[in-house]
Amino acid sequence: MNLKRHVAKIVRGARTNFFFAFVFLPRKKREAIFSAYAFSRHTDDIVDDAASPEEARCHLDAWREQLHACYKGNATHPIAQNLQAVLRDFPIPKAHFLALIEGVEMDLTKNRYGTFDELREYCYRVASVVGLICIEIFGYRNPQTREYAINLGLALQLTNILRDVHTDWQQNRIYLPQEEMARFGYTEKALARGDYNAAFIDLMRFQAQRAWDYYQTAEKLLPAEDRTAMFSAQIMGKIYAQLLVKIQRANYDVFGTSVRLNNLHKLGIALRYWLGSRLAWG
Repeated sequence: MNLKRHVAKIVRGARTNFFFAFVFLPRKKREAIFSAYAFSRHTDDIVDDAASPEEARCHLDAWREQLHACYKGNATHPIAQNLQAVLRDFPIPKAHFLALIEGVEMDLTKNRYGTFDELREYCYRVASVVGLICIEIFGYRNPQTREYAINLGLALQLTNILRDVHTDWQQNRIYLPQEEMARFGYTEKALARGDYNAAFIDLMRFQAQRAWDYYQTAEKLLPAEDRTAMFSAQIMGKIYAQLLVKIQRANYDVFGTSVRLNNLHKLGIALRYWLGSRLAWG
């Protein structure tokens, strides 16, 4: 099996925003990012495809062992073997991958979040650590870039949560903090019915503003000396920010239609920022 082609196929097949953000990277970094993404995707699939929580836990335990094997140089799973090769050039801290697995594992035991502090920990594990993995591949000089990655990851995950409120409920998962639902007078029963009303709009508007705050914080934290190296992260941020704009323009109605950006729109954003980075290099 050609491991690099196998991993690239996983990324292209998913047709995610990640593909458009990373396609313009130099080959070595692009292949490394795709390998990290494949690891993340497989981690998600372990939980999503398992017949039961018990089976998922068993498979996640085995996947952790594959991660440890990566760092020892004796992985056996194709995705883990590919990541193992990446680690020779990009020494990504193992703690980031372990945190990612822990975040995905949370979905097996926790499907409600009382406060935003609880939700933030989940978002950090499933999104911010992905950003921390990516910047190790992009390369950075200023340690503050790590805070940029953390805040951008939170912004992206909060945008995902807004987009997927309805589909998450169909899986008996609610990522809107319970105390904030109560504050705005929107109940689980209303969510189950798909009630689109003033209380729901106010609740979603509040969540959207929090996401914008994280986007803005991330932008302020990105050091000037690392802006060029972070062009792919900026592409990702702009794609998701446009998705948030689209959610707002739909007045937060995520029940009736799927709120998505088409591939041409995402490609346009990616091209614009890639060309901008090329001019900066010049």
